Amino acid sequence: MNLFETFSQLHQGSAPLLLGNIWDVNSAKIFEANGYKAIGVSSQALSNTFGYDDGENLPFEILLQVAKRVVEVVNIPFSVDMEGGYSRTTTGIIDNINKLHDAGVAGINLEDTIAGATRQLQPVAEFQRTLSAVADHISRNNLRLFLNIRTDGFLLGMPTALTETLIRINSYESAGANGIFVPCITGSADIKAVVSATRLPINVMCMPDLPGFEELRLLGVKRISMGPFLFNKVYDNARKLAKRVIGDNNFSSIL
Repeated sequence: MNLFETFSQLHQGSAPLLLGNIWDVNSAKIFEANGYKAIGVSSQALSNTFGYDDGENLPFEILLQVAKRVVEVVNIPFSVDMEGGYSRTTTGIIDNINKLHDAGVAGINLEDTIAGATRQLQPVAEFQRTLSAVADHISRNNLRLFLNIRTDGFLLGMPTALTETLIRINSYESAGANGIFVPCITGSADIKAVVSATRLPINVMCMPDLPGFEELRLLGVKRISMGPFLFNKVYDNARKLAKRVIGDNNFSSIL
């Protein structure tokens, strides 16, 4: 079984797939060593690691080089967050997908918003056309990639987030998505409605009010991401330790 097949099957288990979200090669190795069955890029964490804000500010070539090195050093499925595709054209998005496929990743995330001064949802019909072209390219060329589509109604805090999400799930399933990612959804009733609206596996993300893993399992969630939260915690601790070293005037806090 190849890594794509393994990754796909992990979305069909009785328990949700807990995805370790990496920010560099060493974090990828840490997740693998601690029993995680798959890993994925956190776009925010990776961008911040290299000194960029999230939202496709990280050069795609850096993302690609990190992907290549992670694939070389870990033996579990690895998915890459492409954000909006790092291009505003379908041809450009497909070209970037080809590069990631050739690097050996098992999956990609593609989102229906465009980052900028403010994050904007693409019109559903417009994004559906892009997604259909991407899914058709993957199918026709037998690319072994799990296509996880992120829809951002809840992330944007829309008052009609659930209604908008359900409309988009239907469109994206029809267009050829393999999974649906709904970041910032936390309410059990909303999660149940989303899960019930599709045959595709639903992916949720770490948030302060997100239910525990067992409740998410009972709700039918198939994938749980941690987003940038572990990265943020690691660097928050690093800041505290750096402050202690200079305050203590010795290295006892890090020995």
